[in-house]
Amino acid sequence: MPELGGPILIIGLTGGIATGKSTVSKTLQDLNITVIDADKIAHKVLIREDVKQKLVNKFSNSVLDSDGNINRKKLGQIVFDDKKKLRELEEITHPKILDIIKKKIDNYDKQELIVLDAPLLFETSLDEIVDETWVVYTGQETQIERLKSRDGLEREEALKRIKAQMPLAIKKEKADILIENEGSIQALKDKINKLVEKRR
Repeated sequence: MPELGGPILIIGLTGGIATGKSTVSKTLQDLNITVIDADKIAHKVLIREDVKQKLVNKFSNSVLDSDGNINRKKLGQIVFDDKKKLRELEEITHPKILDIIKKKIDNYDKQELIVLDAPLLFETSLDEIVDETWVVYTGQETQIERLKSRDGLEREEALKRIKAQMPLAIKKEKADILIENEGSIQALKDKINKLVEKRR
């Protein structure tokens, strides 16, 4: 939680794959709200030499590409179905990601609203550093159809990707604000505008 004198409200934004979280994030940016992208920070952390060396020590040179950089796809495959290895990865990267996020929040402490866009908001306990959590959701069939259309996936592969994430039902239970996105992009934008107006 922010200390007195910081931003009025820090919002944690998350959702499931193909639910429209990216559209919400873009809409917030269009409203001149600062959005901190946790995924981009995570990518930058993987470039750091100290992090790279720890990952190689833990998972071997197999996580490197031909240029000697971390191959995120290979790293993802290693930890995908192995909770122990996923925890080991998070122990290396998460403290550094959290440190950068906190510094960014401090840098924006004069602003009314800050949004932390984090696909793994609950999974990595980032919800503990925000005031309010927003979850963008749709029905599973909508997710599947969007993944088939957007990424050219077959139904089984789309389902596999959905099931690899924390179930939306659990995210919805944890959320302070639920943002249903079964309609048009404009309808979603209208919902975000109203939420922002209330908080300003």
